[in-house]
This record gives sequence, structure tokens and C-alpha cells, in this order.
Amino acid sequence: MVVLRLKRMGRRHRPFYRLNAMDKRAPRNGRVIEELGWFDPVAPEDKQLSLKSERIDYWLSVGAQPSDTVRTLLKRSGIDPTPGKKSAGTA
Repeated sequence: MVVLRLKRMGRRHRPFYRLNAMDKRAPRNGRVIEELGWFDPVAPEDKQLSLKSERIDYWLSVGAQPSDTVRTLLKRSGIDPTPGKKSAGTA
């Protein structure tokens, strides 16, 4: 199963995270299938988050499960984190 979760980077007392598609069995900082963006919690609000929304939509459409933190970040950036949900225009 593929999950969307954060991988911690940076140094002590200065965290930086990358949003990745990973195998659920991989450790937190383990092997990554695809990098989907980054999150910098220490930066100003307008420069905290950068995401590849089309690739995130792809992974969600094929059944990837976002972690709770990633789900919150996706909602903040305007991406619907419901896995497998089609866009409003298709039936």
C-alpha cells in the first residue's frame, strides 16, 4: 500500500519536511517512490508549503492514503485529500 507522508530533513531545532509517496512498510526516512513537495514549518506563512498538485491528485486517485498531517496540509492548500474521489466534473 502506498501512503503520502512527510520525511524529516533539516537539522536539530530547524525541521524541514518533504512530502513523499512511500510504501507503508518503509521507515519514516526510508526509500521514496516519488517526491511530491515540501513543507517548512519555520518559514513565513506564504513560503511554508510547495506541492505538485497534479501528482498528488494522481496518487490519491490510485488509492494512496495520506497521513493525518499530510491530509491537513492538503486541505490548507486546497487539494481534496479524499483518496480515490473523482473531481466534481466527472460522474
